[in-house]
Amino acid sequence: MTNPLDVNVEESFKKELEVNVFGLLRMAQAFTPILEKNGGGAFVQLNSIASIIGGKDMSTYAASKAASYSFTQSLKQSLLPKNIQMLSVHPGPIDTDMGVLAGIKDIAEPATVVSEGIVTALKNGDFHLFPDTMAKEFGEAYKPYAEKYIETD
Repeated sequence: MTNPLDVNVEESFKKELEVNVFGLLRMAQAFTPILEKNGGGAFVQLNSIASIIGGKDMSTYAASKAASYSFTQSLKQSLLPKNIQMLSVHPGPIDTDMGVLAGIKDIAEPATVVSEGIVTALKNGDFHLFPDTMAKEFGEAYKPYAEKYIETD
């Protein structure tokens, strides 16, 4: 976790961008031609509620996830004509190794809420998934904005 005033903020941010943004772009560039050749498919991008709202001690993570979410929106528009669905997943506290490191183990929900939510969201053709209790609450507040500005085709 990085505060924006930490000495190592730039180094942390570069590392977060490498994984959360450039990793997404490389995967999309590598697999879009394959999915398109096979008649379509789906990309699932694991963003976070942090991609929409940050905090002082998770500044680099939240900023990199915000950039990832922005690219996810752009990919949705770019992939739609290629018959490739884009799903943006925004979990809150999930019981993972990262959750343990972040100190959220006591409020975290099982990872299965994410995996099961992904299957359902893909079947429904959804763009956003807010899978756990905290994320669902956040998603309901965010929904009017998303429906008006993001989920339009």
